[in-house]
Amino acid sequence: MNPWICALLVLTAGGIGGVVNALLSDNGFILPRRINEILCPGFLTNILIGALAAFASWSSYGSGAGVELAKNANAGLERAQISLTFSALAGAFFVGVAGARWITNEADKKLLKESVKVAGEKDLPREHCEEIVKKSPRRVLEAVELA
Repeated sequence: MNPWICALLVLTAGGIGGVVNALLSDNGFILPRRINEILCPGFLTNILIGALAAFASWSSYGSGAGVELAKNANAGLERAQISLTFSALAGAFFVGVAGARWITNEADKKLLKESVKVAGEKDLPREHCEEIVKKSPRRVLEAVELA
């Protein structure tokens, strides 16, 4: 199989993993944006990070690791045949989810730190706090700023 087709399939599987992460996160399908100087990745960044993480994993540790792209065919040596298994695509999908989840968690952590900073400057009633903690990190920051 052509190595570029394999790479495209792996990138696609990782990108789908990024979409799944966007569905699993509380943020949903928001576009990338900055909130209080914190970069919130959004679903497009999830797709990109998922695809690149899957490709990096496949090309470093998977069946793509043994592919020589620049091997000279005129030297009498044939390029090794490459195969792509369902397990490699499933692995690319899971690495895509994990890679996108990692970047989402980093943004959420920064949002929650900012929320604590803002909340520390305010006198919030207990009932309000109990409602705030049920929200996503982005919504927590918005609620604390409005309180």
